Amino acid sequence: MATMKTPGVYIVEKSAFPNSVVEVATAVPAFIGHTQFSINGNKSLKNKPWRISSMAEFHKYYGFEPEPQFTISDTVEGNEQDFIVGGQAKTIEMTSQKYILYYSMRLFFQNGGGPCYIVSVGDYLTEISPDLLSAGVATLVKEQEPTMVVIPEAVSLPDIDKCISVQQASLQHCGGKMRNRVSILDVYNGYLDRQDPGGDCIADFRNKLGINYLDFAAAYYPWVQTTIVQEANINFDVFANKDELKAVLATELKVDEASDDEGITAQRAAYKAELDKIVDRGEAPLTAEQEAERTLLNKTLSAISPMYVEVVKHIASELNQLPPSAAMAGVYTMIDNSRGVWKAPANVSLAAVSAPMVNITHDEQEDLNVTSQGKSINAIRSFIGEGTLVWGARTLDGNSLDWRYISVRRTMVMLEESIRLSTKAYVFEANNAQTWVTIKSMIRNFLTGIWKRGGLAGSSPDDAFSVSVGLGETMTPDDILEGILRVTVLVAVTRPAEFIEITFTQQMQKS
Repeated sequence: MATMKTPGVYIVEKSAFPNSVVEVATAVPAFIGHTQFSINGNKSLKNKPWRISSMAEFHKYYGFEPEPQFTISDTVEGNEQDFIVGGQAKTIEMTSQKYILYYSMRLFFQNGGGPCYIVSVGDYLTEISPDLLSAGVATLVKEQEPTMVVIPEAVSLPDIDKCISVQQASLQHCGGKMRNRVSILDVYNGYLDRQDPGGDCIADFRNKLGINYLDFAAAYYPWVQTTIVQEANINFDVFANKDELKAVLATELKVDEASDDEGITAQRAAYKAELDKIVDRGEAPLTAEQEAERTLLNKTLSAISPMYVEVVKHIASELNQLPPSAAMAGVYTMIDNSRGVWKAPANVSLAAVSAPMVNITHDEQEDLNVTSQGKSINAIRSFIGEGTLVWGARTLDGNSLDWRYISVRRTMVMLEESIRLSTKAYVFEANNAQTWVTIKSMIRNFLTGIWKRGGLAGSSPDDAFSVSVGLGETMTPDDILEGILRVTVLVAVTRPAEFIEITFTQQMQKS
């Protein structure tokens, strides 16, 4: 109120309404991995979280896909046979590092993804290591907006122990330090069946992950076969040794050398002439004309060589085998924007996915969903006539009645963060009844809006939540003397109907 010392009329304005609670964003994932480059103008973005909202921005700041390298060799005992040529079994192996962040980002945006953060820990010449990925997680401490942490390239590490170390760092960051975000995890070797001779990937994952902060994470199995990489985008440059490819393709039109059929001879000569054009790119950048010539050669080989088509198809299939965490981050975003964070991100089809890499039956999912250790793994399953669906909505803490469902954990994160940020306006305000009433009214208005949208369970607001604050209610006189203002909020969060039981009983005929 103004000090009145001079005769006159004084205007006094009073706030009629309390501050409002603003709902924080719930679907802002942070992706960590390797990119082609990481630069904004002339400033490096390496190990710096950077916000983007589209693949166009990713291309601008982080570049394009990696250039994988493959070799063709005779199949040895213990390796999988990919094709047979000239009676000899052949195996195609990827010899370069499997950088999958770029493909995962495309999968994310195709499944409804939006704004997100990228942490580039190195380029495509840098070896994938657990130390780099874990350091990338640490850079997110100063960022308040991300609500999910996704590290697809953790499964590209050479062994499960290194992968688990990165995932544990993510759990520690989400549940131990920040407590306002969740981690979406992939199962190492999740493209294998649980009965694979190499071991049970689910049992290994559960045994090594530990028990800390499981309620801040969800895991999904199996990996998915995507349609991100198209066969038309693959050419002979993916082969590290062009002579291996030439030797395989040279057997295609091989006929009796003694044949005097002029047509076959001319065909063989034309085919050999095309094979002779397969040469290394070299390090110097190609001209537009040279690029066009190589593109034409790739199309020609695809037209005249079924074997080349088969080899390219196999490579595309291998590149399209991706862990599902990025797709799930996109699903979370889509569900949050259309239904709300309290809707379980399940019973939703995955876009750009042709099939899960392992078919899971109803009985096989029982051990994934409910286990004595409590580490629930959400299944991705294929249903006839419906496609590939997400068929699980649990956190890794599957035995907890409080935090069994990922939607409950994420809803509580949203409520806690929204209320926490709004009440900062009352730090250092007088700890008296006026402040208590204002805070209580502000929180009740916010929770009433969430209840009306279906985020809280109950037939009335009083059934859905309660807010308590005040001396003798949540505080003692000592609390006030120490400058502590305590608020207690009880909420009834909606939970998914995971099990639906329909009971049938026969009754007597009535007419």
